[in-house]
Formats: sequence, C-alpha cells, structure tokens
Amino acid sequence: MNTTMDLTSYGLHVPHVLRNPSPAVLYEEAVRYDARAAIVSSGALACTSGAKTGRSPADKRIVEHPESQENIWWGPINIPLDEHTFLINRERALDYLNTRERLYVIDGFAGWDPKYRIKVRVICERPYHALFMHNMLIRPTREELAQFGEPDYVIFNAGRFPANRYTSHMTSKTSVDLSFERGEMVILGTEYAGEMKKGVFTVMNYLMPLRGVLSMHCSANEGPDGDVTLFFGLSGTGKTTLSADPKRRLIGDDEHCWTDEGVFNIEGGCYAKVINLSPEGEPQIYNAIRFGTVLENVVYDPETREVDYADASITENTRASYPIEFIDNAKIPCMGGHPRNIIFLAYDAFGVLPPVARLTPEQAMYHFISGYTAKVAGTEVGVTEPQATFSACFGAAFLVWHPFKYAEMLAERMRRHNTQAWLINTGLTGGPYGVGHRIKLAHTRAIIDAIHDGTLAEVPTVVDERFGFAIPTRCPGVPEEILQPRNTWSDPSAYDEMADRLARLFAQNFEKYRAGCSREVAEAGPRVVKV
Repeated sequence: MNTTMDLTSYGLHVPHVLRNPSPAVLYEEAVRYDARAAIVSSGALACTSGAKTGRSPADKRIVEHPESQENIWWGPINIPLDEHTFLINRERALDYLNTRERLYVIDGFAGWDPKYRIKVRVICERPYHALFMHNMLIRPTREELAQFGEPDYVIFNAGRFPANRYTSHMTSKTSVDLSFERGEMVILGTEYAGEMKKGVFTVMNYLMPLRGVLSMHCSANEGPDGDVTLFFGLSGTGKTTLSADPKRRLIGDDEHCWTDEGVFNIEGGCYAKVINLSPEGEPQIYNAIRFGTVLENVVYDPETREVDYADASITENTRASYPIEFIDNAKIPCMGGHPRNIIFLAYDAFGVLPPVARLTPEQAMYHFISGYTAKVAGTEVGVTEPQATFSACFGAAFLVWHPFKYAEMLAERMRRHNTQAWLINTGLTGGPYGVGHRIKLAHTRAIIDAIHDGTLAEVPTVVDERFGFAIPTRCPGVPEEILQPRNTWSDPSAYDEMADRLARLFAQNFEKYRAGCSREVAEAGPRVVKV
C-alpha cells in the first residue's frame, strides 16, 4: 500500500504525499530524509524525539463545546480550550506542514471489534511517526483501505513546529489540542510519538462510554479454555511482565474495551518500555524488536549499531513500537470473551498490602478509582521514604468522564458476568523500603496461576480489619506466612502504624472523588479514624 494522496480538502498543498506506505518504504524515507533516524543491528528503526521524550500532560487541551461540555471531567486532566484558539493552532500546524516537501498519511482503525472501531487518519512529516502509527493502529487490508472513505478523527502532527506561547491558553511551546466535535487533534511543539497513541486512547475514552462500552487502561490475556484476565497497574507494577504469560495468549498490552459481547484491544501494536531490556527478563519484547519495529530514544553504538538498553542518557523512557503479531502468542484478532478475573497490581513500597486479596465489586470500584502504587524517590538525594502514587482508573491522564463513570461501568459488568477482582502487591513484604524485601516474582506468578485455575477462589480467607478485603489463608507455591503481611514484620506495632498511614493516604486521595461516588463505594475503602 504505497499510494499518493490529495490533501487539499484540509488546506494542504504538498507535492509528495505517501498514503500508507509499507514499512520498507518508510525505512527508506527515514534514512534518506530524517537525520535523526538509523537502522540498528536488530533491524529496527531507531529514532529520537527531540527535546520531549515523554508526554506533556500539562499542555493537553480539549475544546469546550456545548455538545460535550457536560460530559467532560474538567480540571487539571482535561483543561478547556475555546474553539477559536483551537482553530488558530490548527492553522499554525497546517501552515507549517505546507512548508514541507513530503508528508505521510496513515489510515487505520482503533478497536478490533468492527462494531465499535473508529477510522483514524494521521498526517505527519516524519517517517518515524508514520511507522509508529502504522504499528499502533489496526492496519486495514487492501480492500478496507480502498473503501476507507472519510475518517472519524484526523491527527495533524506538526510536532517540530512550536506553539505560540502568546496564544490564549498556551503555557509553553507545546500544545496538544483535541476537538471531539470536529474530530481533530493538533500537535505542536513535541515530537514524542506517544502523544498520538494516547490521543487516540483519549478519544476512545470519550466515545465508548457514550455507546455503553467501558474503555480501560489495562492489558489482557486469554487462557486455553477462553477465560480472559484483565491486568491494571501503573508503571513499575509488573503489568507487562505478568500479562506476558507463555501459557496464555496476549489480547493486548495496554488499551481495551469491554462491550456486551466481551473485550477487544483498541490497538494494533505494543509500545513497550525497553530500559534495561534483556532476552532473559523480557524475551517476548526482546524478540519483537526486528525489522518493522520503531526504537525511540535508545542509545546505540555508531559503528556496530548494537543498542545499549541500559543506557538512559537520553531518557529513562526508552520505547519500542511493534505490531502485536510480533508477539509469538498474540491472539489475532485481538478479541476475547467476558473477563473471569480482574487483577489490580500495586507495587507497595510501604510493605503493608498482602501479596493477594479478594475484592467485592464495591471494593473493586474503590481501588479502581484510587489506582494506587508506591515507590521510593531514589532520584532525590536523601529521600528514602515511600512515595504513594494514585492515578484514577490506573490511567487518570487519559480519562475524559469522571472516574466514577468508568468505575460504575466496571462494577456493573463484574456483577453481570460474575467477574472476580483481586488486588496483588508486587512490592515489599516484611517491612517498608530499607527493611523489607520484594515479593518474589515466582510467588506472584504462583498466585496468578492459582487465580486462573480457580484454586484461590475456593480457599478460606480472613478479612483485613483495616482495609476490609479478604486475604486467602493459603496458596499453592506460596509460603503461608507471607500471605498475612503483619506477620512478616518483626514489630507488629510498627506494621500497624505504617498501615494506618497508608490507609489515611488512600482516604485523603479519595476525598477529591467522593462527591461523584455512591455511599457504598466510599465506604468500601480503608477504615480510618481521621482523614
């Protein structure tokens, strides 16, 4: 698929426009026209994204329009923008793109279920951005491309050109603007490819609930008998590692929807972190890095072109983008039935949470809205205390509706399909950071295996008096003494003190969502004397 295209309907008059060129053509274009692109020894295309090596959430804006304004959770996540300013930025992007001699158009789908998928068009100037979205969108067949017609959403990526800081509502030279009514997204001042991916996810997070479909920031896999598990977790919790199970097929690694028929992946590819990547630690990701893969902001030897995955001198956020079929046990098409289990992953650096706990639907809503993990801020000199992190629905930066909307839809589906929710701590046991040690990966995998084979649903449990969830008293392959976290501390009273502290942090975080939640959900959180 290597056809030219007329973009004059968008006000673009560029002589050379390639529509859905093959990866091989995009490699040639990148090497010829992009000084920041190179082919490395694995066969991947390595590129750099310039000054921005991650998303710019503070620069994201959504057009405030009468048709959608009542649906949107306005605030620091969804910052309003008037339509006139959106059009100014749109014109600025078009003016810049019109100065280019070559542009690339990628037409693809978001959503594997044909009933719910949307058509997305990406217009960009860098071949690497085109290859990235070729990987991340669902690639149309030749027949589907011929009948593609007008897209539902268009992304104008003029990321090399800055926003004007003196334009109303601009806070920097970066601006990522989205209009639901126009079906358009404009990118200025950032070349980080992830802005396009997460822009599409934001669109789906708005559109799908309108159609009674739950959009989710999670991974999903499927067992031999068709049972589906969803994995939610913030960075560092093990979501990618634990969902990449050789005994189960991968439906997707990051973005999914739950319909009346089951779940489907939104994306056609994966966007994996590759810092410290090794064939031993992450064999599936390592083996997926080959011809057709985009490596973003990695460091490589200029002579041998061997990548040094341990080198974070450009950024810690090094990434690989590849089609999902590069994963050996991927399920194509990326769809499955209704989830039997939902797993919330938390890296608890306080050493308080148990390795596993069963949640009621109300507790699942509470922990879903909380989106908890904790880590140690090791980059700051002298800071050794655990730092709690909360991100609503495990993806607050991409939500459009109030978190309770998504949580309510999750609980309703759990009840209807008898789905069990679990909270799994992949962090510390035996004490907080500096005292405790990390729960062994082998034990976490044994817990997940016991969830999948049904064993853990049958064992006796003990209700935690502080957090309210039910803790299994035994699990095959896991020492019984670590299942009750208080018993792993040398000083139980110190555990109680730390657990009270964590419970208060949960309660303090939940206060900003309480007004939009039901009483049952608000009461499903930890029991604290005073917030």
